Amino acid sequence: MSVENKVRIGLCGIGLDTYWPQFSGLKERLAGFVSRVGAHLEQPGVHVVNLGLVDSPRQAQETGRACRRQEIDALFLYVTTYALSNTVLPLVQRAGVPVIVLNLQPEAAIDYSRFNRLGDRTAMTGVWLAYCSACPVPEIANVFSRARIPFHQVTGVLDRQETWREIEQWLAAVRVRAELASSRLGLMGHYYSGMLDIMTDVTLVSIAFGTHVEIVEVDELSALAADVSDPDIERRIGEFRAEFDIQPDCRDAELKRAARTSVALDRFVALHELDALAYYYKGSGVPANEDTMSSIILGTSLLTARHIPVAGEYEVKNAIAMKIMDLLGAGGSFTEHYAIDFNEDLVLMGHDGPGHIAIAEGKTKVRPLGVYHGKVGSGLSVEMRVKTGPVTLLSVVEDEHSHFRLIVAEGESIDGPILEIGNTNSRYRFPLGARGFIEAWNAQGPAHHCAVGIGHLASTLEKTAALMGLGFHRVC
Repeated sequence: MSVENKVRIGLCGIGLDTYWPQFSGLKERLAGFVSRVGAHLEQPGVHVVNLGLVDSPRQAQETGRACRRQEIDALFLYVTTYALSNTVLPLVQRAGVPVIVLNLQPEAAIDYSRFNRLGDRTAMTGVWLAYCSACPVPEIANVFSRARIPFHQVTGVLDRQETWREIEQWLAAVRVRAELASSRLGLMGHYYSGMLDIMTDVTLVSIAFGTHVEIVEVDELSALAADVSDPDIERRIGEFRAEFDIQPDCRDAELKRAARTSVALDRFVALHELDALAYYYKGSGVPANEDTMSSIILGTSLLTARHIPVAGEYEVKNAIAMKIMDLLGAGGSFTEHYAIDFNEDLVLMGHDGPGHIAIAEGKTKVRPLGVYHGKVGSGLSVEMRVKTGPVTLLSVVEDEHSHFRLIVAEGESIDGPILEIGNTNSRYRFPLGARGFIEAWNAQGPAHHCAVGIGHLASTLEKTAALMGLGFHRVC
């Protein structure tokens, strides 16, 4: 991966230049701590811009300008020792990116006996100053608050696993923020008439997430489908057989129809450089469009598994939710409440249309449907269940103030019978119980769709919301 395609993390330590001539070796020791943090931060997909140890207002100004030149996505500000707030403020003001304050001691505690045996109080003070990262954080927090600069904190021990687990969550959140800001979301068709909850202000989507919205046409997709060759169709059917468990009652003609649309979809997405897609189109009245829209599910499922999430019913907010979950490596499959099993205290959830087959338990089945319930047409559909184990639900909610919030719930995907109706559907258990979860989730005013991904990600999603200035609520 080239540097240009990586998330760019700025790292600098802060200190006080007055100390260096007073305490021999202190500056070099603190610079070593900064290098250790940089080595931890440098990982696949991340480029670290190590700005060194900043210890004066003049240097802070230049470092802030360097942050802009390097186009960093976030600044990790490592408080190595006491530092003046007038060193920190110009740096952060000029950088103009989210800042995560690292309040990390080199060890869990000072060895008091060894420390007090040093005898030389100057040497003792130099050792203590290498541990006093907590000292200036209140001062820095005060100035940030008065300057209305949001900031975030990690407090812990430099080489502790739990410290780096939290920092890696911040890195993941930075990656989501940066990727969304460079993503292109295609909108094809129109809203499903009557679903008032899913209708959203697309301008606010670009404002809040930085995502470019590209309006694309069903007619163009249908035209591309008309140009797909027979060999391309046969190759795609081969891919279908490798990726899906195609049921015996699926007719060859329907497989060819789905393959033609799938190949066209790939070309369509490449042509418009799309990173996500939300679509809905009745397709009635124009035979080519009806054919396209009724044969789209297998192709959209393949795209979703290839990190181009596709949301049905023109669910713009849920396309964003699915993209967030996919960027976190969790998948992100389109879903809604299906029913409650009060006997087993679990919730059935799923949806028609595309599924994230990469997070399926086993191969996803392909079944023919004589009718797409609530929609025009018939054709092939996918039936999958999410892998058993921990899952997270994410809903991007537009509230009464036209602000976006992330609503999150952690639960478990449970083994057992599902509804074999040719839809994605799974069984989920939540710590609040089925009734408690349903009521707590609905109390937040979400749209009826959400994204489900594998793993427990509430803590990372909370950090993502914080970096983006979004509201956040964890249901469970």
